[in-house]
Amino acid sequence: MKRSVFPIISMLLLTLFSKNASAQYYFYDENYYDQAVLIEVGGSIGAMNCLTDLGGKSGIGKGFIKDLNNGKSYLSGGIYVNVSYKNAIGLRLELCNGKVSADDQVLSTVSSGDIARFRYNRNLNFQSSIKEYSGMIEIHPLLLFVDYEARDQEPPKYSPYLLGGYGSFKFNPQLKDGNRLIDLQPLSTEGQGFKEYPDRPVYKLTQSNYPFGLGLRYEISPIINLRGEFVYRLLTTDYLDDVSTNYIDPTLYALNGFTGTKLENALFLNNRESNGQKTDPGGKRGSPKNNDAYFSFNLKLGVNLRKRIR
Repeated sequence: MKRSVFPIISMLLLTLFSKNASAQYYFYDENYYDQAVLIEVGGSIGAMNCLTDLGGKSGIGKGFIKDLNNGKSYLSGGIYVNVSYKNAIGLRLELCNGKVSADDQVLSTVSSGDIARFRYNRNLNFQSSIKEYSGMIEIHPLLLFVDYEARDQEPPKYSPYLLGGYGSFKFNPQLKDGNRLIDLQPLSTEGQGFKEYPDRPVYKLTQSNYPFGLGLRYEISPIINLRGEFVYRLLTTDYLDDVSTNYIDPTLYALNGFTGTKLENALFLNNRESNGQKTDPGGKRGSPKNNDAYFSFNLKLGVNLRKRIR
């Protein structure tokens, strides 16, 4: 899948360029011509957050905003190139960098009888940088059927749009303990890669995702666009936060070759419950029912490269 998608996107971009060779110009306003195929390059800045097994709000785990910890939003940014046909359909390639994090200790104020107290007592946290490459299709519904050649007025300055596509992202979940950060994936915290758990392979730190979202484009000038955009990523892994299923027997680490500092860290992180009790091996640590997700709110500033002065 990873090898096949981006070549297809590249071929589509080349197809649009080839069509542009014979495309007619049309008036944008009194000063500019538009071309059928436009190229926009730009950058973005915004905030990134995530939904995982860690943290959340009181009560049973809920969906999206109802279980979101706003204090765990971090700065994100990126660059993009977008090739559009008559401003209505576009193909975008984008690089995005950000950070995600979650912490069970945000639930410190929940009552002892609240089901969320389990998550607080679990006493886990994680943080990870995110580096994402994506290819997306951009559709402007209000502009799909506009006949520009027949227009006697300027195109609308505002245009809502929908987004969807495919991406690949790199991550590395770490737990913060005081002033040190501990890489979690090599520690097989839930027995990933152990012969005792053949159904739990070691998860890869490069994974696929499926971004989709919506946005609003505003033309500041014939050359410059401003966009506000929300993009949600469906992930193919439940280990963005290194938590998915059950506790394991800590004696398995030594039996599977862990030694030295690696063994010390694995035993330290095997069960960090803060209530003075320890859940038995096989007890619930996370829930594999739903994969993790992350999302971003961005402002984008782009420059059109192919508008022509009349």
